[in-house]
Amino acid sequence: MKTFTAFSFVIITVASAFAQPDILETDQGDLKITPILHGTLVLEWNGITIYNDPYGGGDIFGGQNDPDVISITDTHGDHHNQNTLDALNISNATFIAPKAVADKLPESYQVRVIGNGESIEVRSFQIEAIPMYNLPESPDSRHPKGRGNGYILTLGGKRIYISGDTEDIPEMRALKNIDVAFVCMNLPFTMDVEQAASAVSEFKPKIVYPFHYRGSGGLSDVEKFKSLVNEAAPEVEVRLRNWYPGN
Repeated sequence: MKTFTAFSFVIITVASAFAQPDILETDQGDLKITPILHGTLVLEWNGITIYNDPYGGGDIFGGQNDPDVISITDTHGDHHNQNTLDALNISNATFIAPKAVADKLPESYQVRVIGNGESIEVRSFQIEAIPMYNLPESPDSRHPKGRGNGYILTLGGKRIYISGDTEDIPEMRALKNIDVAFVCMNLPFTMDVEQAASAVSEFKPKIVYPFHYRGSGGLSDVEKFKSLVNEAAPEVEVRLRNWYPGN
């Protein structure tokens, strides 16, 4: 399991309140995208607030609406973080999670279980689960195929891809018609910058956010990622945002 220091929480609690959202027009109003921390983001659309992988403590969500939907990708503590969930007002939240995560959540939660290849409708939008896993596949993999989910959310005609913890897998390269992608890149847990850039240059989302880029060696070189994508697929807009306030 990945481990992160309590010191990081102190920094982000103060700084993340200043995260600046991006706005994307959809067929049903604006989609507001707010980077929070690591693999955590908030989406607001059509009166619905979606938290993905809430992590880092409740204080970093100061100023955000309470969640209507919470999507969780995997069992690791930077994705399913029960301490953070306990600090949030989740009284009206529907959880979207793979079975491995659902089995760990309190019975009082409203949980919709979804596995790789399945899709459901929740709160007037569609969410599809796709694989996320390490290569080569092995019994001792940090992220075995089928345990966790990447997600594609369809909001007002826009397709939003959230990679979860994945390597450069064929299912990601085969994605089509992605408007916004959030793609991880942190060794040794997921993939390196070159792999991520190569995959993005193949499936060509309109916009890509490198996120989840803190690994055992520190922060990945997202400027290099941007340069590689700009060279191979200049039509893809790379948005670099501050996912690690204080660093």
